[in-house]
Amino acid sequence: MRRLLALLALAAGLAAPAAGPRAETLIAAMSSHQIQITSNYTGDQLTVFGLVERDGRTAARGDPYDIVITVRGPRRMLIVREKEEMGPIWLNRTQRRFPDHPVFLSVSSNRPLGEIVSEEAARRERIGLANAERKADYGLDFDLTTTHFREGLLRIMEDKGLFREEPRGVTFLSNTLFSAPITVPATAPTGSYDIDIVLYAGGVPLARQSTNFEVVKSGVEQRLAWGAHEWPFFYGLATALLALFFGWLASVIFRRD
Repeated sequence: MRRLLALLALAAGLAAPAAGPRAETLIAAMSSHQIQITSNYTGDQLTVFGLVERDGRTAARGDPYDIVITVRGPRRMLIVREKEEMGPIWLNRTQRRFPDHPVFLSVSSNRPLGEIVSEEAARRERIGLANAERKADYGLDFDLTTTHFREGLLRIMEDKGLFREEPRGVTFLSNTLFSAPITVPATAPTGSYDIDIVLYAGGVPLARQSTNFEVVKSGVEQRLAWGAHEWPFFYGLATALLALFFGWLASVIFRRD
């Protein structure tokens, strides 16, 4: 706990606002900023710690604090296809592309989002799985087909464990100190992950803080990935020769005289 408070105190000095004073300042720290993928990697978990620093001249608020943490993973082109049954087989009928969309998306809060902000405010402020990647001009989106595919995308990614919403994922350790675990499954891709933390009181956003972490390959996995990317011809040649060698070795071992 002392180490945590020291980290938060250091972050407070680095994150102090340059402009005039604010009623609340949100300070955040991570248990680690890197997850390393090794040969026995089965996923990992990080913890976000945060502290709400109040201006001593401001009267206490009547509403309790709420925290919403949104984690966005590496961005890729995601494609959702709709299948249609044609006799004994299923065929892809239509599809929608979602360019520059995060592959990993996690939303955690200290209580259900519906108890923190209204549905309209959640859409406007892009809070929650359904709204996190909604366009700024969401009010002009009348394409029901696109909405249908967006709902399908959320359902597919939730089934894969890459999208999740944790309505009790943030725990207040005191009135102003909180923590939230972030579970990263083994299927999550390598790359940079952005964390957006928003402080609410009475449904009104008071402060915001951002941090990040990265998922990287290490050890043999990292060297193999680097070799495949930097020397693809020699990597492919070595793989083919290795397959031939093990095929010959198996034929010798299991040869019948």
